[in-house]
Amino acid sequence: MGFFIPKKVEVLGEDIQKSELKYHDRRVAVTKEFTFDAAHHLHCYEGKCKSLHGHTYKLVITISGYLNDIGIAVDFGDIKKIFKDVIDSKLDHRYLNEVLPNMNTTAENIIVWIWEQLDLRMEKEGLKAEGHRLEELVLYETPTSYATLKREWMEG
Repeated sequence: MGFFIPKKVEVLGEDIQKSELKYHDRRVAVTKEFTFDAAHHLHCYEGKCKSLHGHTYKLVITISGYLNDIGIAVDFGDIKKIFKDVIDSKLDHRYLNEVLPNMNTTAENIIVWIWEQLDLRMEKEGLKAEGHRLEELVLYETPTSYATLKREWMEG
């Protein structure tokens, strides 16, 4: 297969019609990754995480929905805005033991709190009423250590 320069850029209304932009009616999930930096320590834990330390957390958010009339299920920009407003503004460069509700600040506890915050915002923004739903979160504390949370586990 060779490479070539297109002779013409596709033009809406000439080469493709607006009614053709939505290709199907299936639910599709989109995923976006974010990072934030925060410090914490663990209570009742005998190990190095007992001491105050920090992480560059990576949060992977997967949201599903049905395509709109131009073929987009969930706009990546909308996911970014929700993350920035709801999670990053509260957790980035913070001491998690101070800003989260009373809990041991394990990845397993933090990920449920994050889910609850994102789910509330999606409801408030009307995304859930449009058929959007959180499908999965993955919260990395390190590149090789992470917690996972799936929709069916939160609904059960």
